[in-house]
Amino acid sequence: MHKGNGDSLVRAQALAAQEAARLLRNASTDEKNAALLAMATALDEHKGVILEANAKDVAGAEAKGISGALIDRLTLNEARLKSAANGLREVVALPDPVGETIAMTRRPNGLEVGRVRVPLGVIGIIYEARPNVTVDAAGLCLKSGNAVILRGGSEAIHSNVAIVHVMTKALEGSGLPKTAIQIIESTDRVATLELMQQSDLIDVLIPRGGRGLIRTIRENATVPIIETGEGNCHIYVDYNAPLDMARDIVINAKCQRPGVCNAVETLLVHKDLAPRFLPVVGPELLERGVLLKGCDESRKILSGLEVATEEDWETEYLDLALAIRIVDNLEVALTHIETYSTGHSEAILTNDYTNAKIFQEKVDAAAVYVNASTRFTDGQQFGLGAEIGISTQKLHARGPMGLNELTSTKFVIAGNGQIRA
Repeated sequence: MHKGNGDSLVRAQALAAQEAARLLRNASTDEKNAALLAMATALDEHKGVILEANAKDVAGAEAKGISGALIDRLTLNEARLKSAANGLREVVALPDPVGETIAMTRRPNGLEVGRVRVPLGVIGIIYEARPNVTVDAAGLCLKSGNAVILRGGSEAIHSNVAIVHVMTKALEGSGLPKTAIQIIESTDRVATLELMQQSDLIDVLIPRGGRGLIRTIRENATVPIIETGEGNCHIYVDYNAPLDMARDIVINAKCQRPGVCNAVETLLVHKDLAPRFLPVVGPELLERGVLLKGCDESRKILSGLEVATEEDWETEYLDLALAIRIVDNLEVALTHIETYSTGHSEAILTNDYTNAKIFQEKVDAAAVYVNASTRFTDGQQFGLGAEIGISTQKLHARGPMGLNELTSTKFVIAGNGQIRA
């Protein structure tokens, strides 16, 4: 892979993306859909090349001692690659947001004032070791009329480059500009920093990753940011939660895919239920390889727990690890979540309607659940199709970001000679 010389290469890519965005802005829905279908077919036809590249990344990650959960995020197989290709086909079936009139009013002076969806322009996406993001991001940006510059993590560089090369060859064959989808092949940090500072060419930067990545971009970017990804998610098990339901939800939220941002990281349990619930859920979590860390009270009930520290309450593990705290009541649980949540996904498990309503009203997060796993925070699960990420901020977009969230609006005004007095 290329290293060094990041400034000139990234600048050239951003200039090419700006020109591609100008052309994409006027592309028809049929043209974009044809390109997406061609890209999906190309992923199917060239799966061998992509999986071979991915095997290099996985071997390199294993040699570095990267955790099992992160290896899982990095790994592609035929089923996952087929799912990614089908994700592009699902985007084809979604309504094209570009050009949609979302409001139209007639003013007293006769002016007709409307608002129409338009693409954002050029989107930069910086993300960690999940090569499926490369496919999802490219497809969503293309359908919404945006050019995209991708900067994946160094652990997935071979996979990401192979995927983009396959997709852009198909894109070029469809008649849309090849430079609508680009990847920074340099693994040099200088290239990433340069991408963050192309404020005259890139309209928005979307980071997908943990706290360290978000902090770095926040401190260095001059391009506007939509923050996504960091998920210090909690489940609060209330005093009367059904034990079997609570057990199944907690195990799913922690173990189904522990390396993703909507996995639960802290379990809060009401003191009255803890003596009955922890002996039910604890052994099953341990059996699945989960490292459990607990407060003093939880360690009296359940053996095999390490001591939970202040750092644990703040940590997004992205791994088979879970912090447990026993709380006196709902208010204490709400205070804990208010203190440590990253505003991603929070859940209460309860049969108390009033407590459920209070929880959903008071918790400030992108997704707030009652009696369901946090793992559902996902664009496809919410009916949006694929997603570009889960926004944890409040401006422009919040929660799973689908096609509509990759557009802005412009006012369109029609008159018949009006002048302002």
